[in-house]
Amino acid sequence: MRVSAILSFLLLVPAACFVVSSGRSPATVGTFCLSSSLSPTVPEVDAENGDAPAVGALSMGLDELAEKLGGLGRARLAWDCYSIGIDPALFFGSVISPGAEDFETISSLIPTKRRSHTLAKEALEKLAALYPDTAGGKVEGGVAKLSYMSQASDNTTKLLLRLADGLEVETVIIPMADSRSTLCISSQIGCKQACTFCATGRMGKLRSLTSDEILAQLFFARKICRLYELPHITNVVFMGMGEPADNAQAVIKAVQIMTTRSLFQMSAHKIAISTVAPSPDSFRRFAKTPCTLAWSVHAANDELRKKLVPTTKYTMAELRQGFIDALLSRPPKFRTAMLEVALMAGVNDSQTEADELAEFARVITDSVPGCKLIVNLIPFNDIGQDLFQKPSGEAVLAFQKRLWRQGVGAHTRVTRGDDESAACGQLATTKKTKRAASRAQPRNPKKIA
Repeated sequence: MRVSAILSFLLLVPAACFVVSSGRSPATVGTFCLSSSLSPTVPEVDAENGDAPAVGALSMGLDELAEKLGGLGRARLAWDCYSIGIDPALFFGSVISPGAEDFETISSLIPTKRRSHTLAKEALEKLAALYPDTAGGKVEGGVAKLSYMSQASDNTTKLLLRLADGLEVETVIIPMADSRSTLCISSQIGCKQACTFCATGRMGKLRSLTSDEILAQLFFARKICRLYELPHITNVVFMGMGEPADNAQAVIKAVQIMTTRSLFQMSAHKIAISTVAPSPDSFRRFAKTPCTLAWSVHAANDELRKKLVPTTKYTMAELRQGFIDALLSRPPKFRTAMLEVALMAGVNDSQTEADELAEFARVITDSVPGCKLIVNLIPFNDIGQDLFQKPSGEAVLAFQKRLWRQGVGAHTRVTRGDDESAACGQLATTKKTKRAASRAQPRNPKKIA
């Protein structure tokens, strides 16, 4: 089995996310195109999983936005701004904050052929009408507002966004040594899957995010990368707060916008969606989405898995079959997949659990022709409780080697952002919005427009 391509991607994405319903891990290999047979399919809304996502300008393609604004040129100009983290309602409304980037600096980031163009009063009014419940129809300060930002010693940067209803969500920028960054995105506020080792799971689910609120995280992250001179975001992983399968419609819509060339212009093969798999059908929801499928397994043994993910209702064999069916429905060259395991000392890090996982994984590769499968090992990160402990480096290495000896590729992720509670399993928000001024602040501060 060839795993070199997968490993090359994994090395770009350390363990700064892995939250939500369970361990999250990034992965993404293969070249997905929206024009291919893997175009995103948006499923019907699941009544159990929440309301249909609201659609505003951030969730509209060029043609739809052009119809709303009265011209394709207007739509392109608006997306020139959104794609770099500039709100056109603010920029063309002349309300960019003093001391932030000036008009000329922002204009230089817009394609040359549209630098002399503007959104006049009529277009701005139509844009505002797309967000009738927010002040001035804005994304920034309307859909979401950056309420807090912290930076770890390794430059991993956590953003806390306050949404229009006052609830908050976290997203994490993970800079890499090779001038690229990965963004760990949240799909819900809290999570109902209740994984015992995850801070987000302990919150419970407050609500799902709309596609606009998901995309706002990328919008703000691109702005922060520009203002604080962090590497450009090339990868996105849905491994932050929330269970993507419990908000599939909004997640798929967001992926579609992210990977459209005229919008956020991201490479579709660098988008990863990870699910703890509430049901075998969870994988089907994303089977036709241009992304890598990742499954937060944590244990192949049914009894142990139930302890770690207490909301589990299906056997691992049943869930595995759903995973296999989803992979078989994808073209052979798009069958890269991930199994994720949060390793905890004395819980699931023994050679016995490694053997069970190896056997479990081989059934998948034997059942799916052309499947490239990698196990992502994530050492547990402290979430402020004594139930679980981080495994020793020796135990993690022994686990990895055990898998390799049985023909199963495995990668151990390096923890990032744990000194600012931005690492895997650590993301959680509270109702309190007051924060001590003594907390760490970003380096090289600039006023945020």
